[in-house]
Amino acid sequence: MKTVLIIEDNENNLYMMRFILEKLGHSVLEARDGAAGVELAESRRPDLILMDIQLPIMDGYAATRRIRQSETLKNVPIIAVTSYAMAGDKEKALAAGCTAYVEKPIDPPAFVKVLERHLGDEGKLS
Repeated sequence: MKTVLIIEDNENNLYMMRFILEKLGHSVLEARDGAAGVELAESRRPDLILMDIQLPIMDGYAATRRIRQSETLKNVPIIAVTSYAMAGDKEKALAAGCTAYVEKPIDPPAFVKVLERHLGDEGKLS
């Protein structure tokens, strides 16, 4: 079992990601804004972070850059999960320090494949 931090302010998206992760047997931490997400990441050191980009208080780009400054978190995979799907948005997320990029709305089978790639999971949704 791995610990995954979801930094997301939309309840429906949060529910979907939490449901998938718990179905795969993972522990889930949640933050509703970028600043709270950075604090939670620093205190709990998750195995993976799912980062919304459009967040209150501190956006996902700034939160990702802050997390990447931490010696203990610099290698934790951060997956941008965002509705920003215009040309250049993926590159901007990767330049901020994200490891991967997933577009919303979430496609569960594709989302699970990304999780498996970055968590080393063998489990599948049934």
